[in-house]
Amino acid sequence: MKILIVNGPNLNLLGTREPQIYGNQSFEDYFNVLKIESNVDLTYFQSNVEGELIDCLQESDHDGIILNAGGYTHTSVALRDCVASINVPVVEVHISNITKREEFRHTSLISPVAVGCVFGFGLKSYELALHFFEINKR
Repeated sequence: MKILIVNGPNLNLLGTREPQIYGNQSFEDYFNVLKIESNVDLTYFQSNVEGELIDCLQESDHDGIILNAGGYTHTSVALRDCVASINVPVVEVHISNITKREEFRHTSLISPVAVGCVFGFGLKSYELALHFFEINKR
């Protein structure tokens, strides 16, 4: 099984950005551990550019996608339309509990078109999403 993890804007700053919310570990360090502990073929892509995220999703030939769209979660109709249009199941992930944060973060444009959502469990949110794909192999 091949799973793609896609992270949006500012997630390249994990480990240094607001550690009280996002923790102290970089995503690259976390991803390397996840690859070793996982029984699936994992690929990772991160971009701060909306169009690059859309291109990545559209070009994916993976069995599933774990998407943390970052701030685009709440603003990008184009990213939402992309997720709705592709034939690869997408699980939306967030490190923080977006419903306990600022009001504008409470609405996700991605959630209605994702197969599921995991948020609020720190980096473990990615593992929980990965577990979904492992137990629901196509």
